[in-house]
Amino acid sequence: MNKKQISMVTFAMVLANVMAGVDSTIINTAIPAIVADLHGIQFMGWIIALMLLGMAVSTPIWSKIGEKIGNKAAFEISLLLFVLGSLFQGLAQDIYFFLVARTIMGIGAGGMGSIPYIMAGQIFTNIKRRTKILGYLGASFSVAAIVGPLVGGYLVDSLSWHWVFYINVPIGLAATILSVLYYREDVVKQKESFDILGSFLLVVGLVLVLLGIQMLGMINPIIIVISIIVGLILLILFFKHERKDANPVIPISMFKNRALVGDLLLFSLTWGAFLAVNTYLPMWAQGLLGASALVGGMTLIPNSIADTTGTLVVNPLKARFSDKGLILMAIICMMISSLGLVLIPINTNFELLALIGLFSGFGVGFIFVLLQVKVQVDAGEENMAPATSLSYLIRILAQTIMAAIYGVIMNLALDHGVKTHHGITMSMMNKLSDAKSAESLPTQLLPTMRGIFHNGLRAIMICATILLIASIIINHYYNSKKTN
Repeated sequence: MNKKQISMVTFAMVLANVMAGVDSTIINTAIPAIVADLHGIQFMGWIIALMLLGMAVSTPIWSKIGEKIGNKAAFEISLLLFVLGSLFQGLAQDIYFFLVARTIMGIGAGGMGSIPYIMAGQIFTNIKRRTKILGYLGASFSVAAIVGPLVGGYLVDSLSWHWVFYINVPIGLAATILSVLYYREDVVKQKESFDILGSFLLVVGLVLVLLGIQMLGMINPIIIVISIIVGLILLILFFKHERKDANPVIPISMFKNRALVGDLLLFSLTWGAFLAVNTYLPMWAQGLLGASALVGGMTLIPNSIADTTGTLVVNPLKARFSDKGLILMAIICMMISSLGLVLIPINTNFELLALIGLFSGFGVGFIFVLLQVKVQVDAGEENMAPATSLSYLIRILAQTIMAAIYGVIMNLALDHGVKTHHGITMSMMNKLSDAKSAESLPTQLLPTMRGIFHNGLRAIMICATILLIASIIINHYYNSKKTN
């Protein structure tokens, strides 16, 4: 491609990341209105879970689709699925139709989130230039995530929640048109037949395991155990099948690559820890300080700005320091946030909360670009596409699993607090995180209730800190023998 074509395709990839970034935060402003309008409060958690599930099960398949029909076509199909899912959510008249549309959107997001990084790896062969472009992609996601809550609040208040999804339609169509007009790639060499059995085992296995984890505390534990066990059996069969298949969905040989295994472990641990701060920092402001939802969400703005900064400063530092040292610096930044939230008192002010969250944002933005480039370099040209897709899958799986674990930790803390303090019920604890609802709670019980909630938040941050300590050990073990 010539310079103009490369610029336009890069802009299309940026637009895709903008959509993903906006959706990651804008949805939070619309959920209360959606469940009220569609009478689906019992499905509130599924609005997030089904999106993640669609992304998780489709991500490894998209790289194989790209190999079969080309990354250009795969990227455009994923964009159209995301747009259709957005459009159908906006048109939804009942919660069931909405959730199906949300899943379609998640499937599109799986390709839209992974294929651009494969494209960048193929278009920009120069590592320094590729690192810079990956920084732009990461920054576009982060900037969009900052804007999301503000745009979402305006659209919900001024128009309706439907427009939170309609906004994706023109952006997605613009990205698709740019790809159609300007993206040129080499003719796809047809490989052996698509691994249908492997894809089936992987998708069904992941669905059963992830649904089981997501339904913890919601349905009979026996059903959850059966779902997870059957899912794990299917995943074991998947890996056995992949060893024999000529064109596997996930080349098992990649797991013999020591450096690549270290990269994937670091991705899973750091992303699992990052989710704790990103999810529960606003809840701290709302539940412990009595802030509004808008003010609670604003605690993450410094986090997102620092995330953007982190993605942009990697490139000049990469030439001067080893990957091991830079990764360690990023992990320490993230640990300042998680450990900080363990140590600070319950009445910590808003400004200090936002400052603590800033370190996590910088660390995760910094380590994302480092690890994404490292995955592609360590995998080599032959396995670059499946390794990039696998790294994206690892991040989604880590978020999905840790979201469920953090939820269980919080529920156990709340349950223990309610049982040991008479006069406090779980219904009362549910009202604590909303400023308006909290006004109806007995004033004399608020300090005790906030203490219970604080214990749950501290336990979650301790868990996140443990993950980061493990990531420091992994970084030392896998990256000490190789200086990049």
